[in-house]
Amino acid sequence: MQNRIKHITDVLDTNKAEKIEVFDLREKNYIVDYAIIASSLGSRHTLALLDHLKKGIKDKETFNNVEESGDWVVIDLGDILIHIMTPEYREKYDMESFLSELGDPKNQ
Repeated sequence: MQNRIKHITDVLDTNKAEKIEVFDLREKNYIVDYAIIASSLGSRHTLALLDHLKKGIKDKETFNNVEESGDWVVIDLGDILIHIMTPEYREKYDMESFLSELGDPKNQ
């Protein structure tokens, strides 16, 4: 599992995602084992990061569902949820506070 998380965060980091955080939710009563949040540089970059992930991890991961807008993309890998948001959406929706109550973040 840690190799999968590292591979995902490496793809995000290589492609200029910012403030990447990983939340370990295995001990919590939540729908996934891990959540990853990353900030984009803007709407176009949000969708570009989705494309980079599709190319970079598609051979090793199954994309169960992808919800996308220019400001927020959610990728469901079954046991991992990836949130990519513009800084404005990340601040507005503050997923970190919600997820922090469930599990401790590990900054990448």
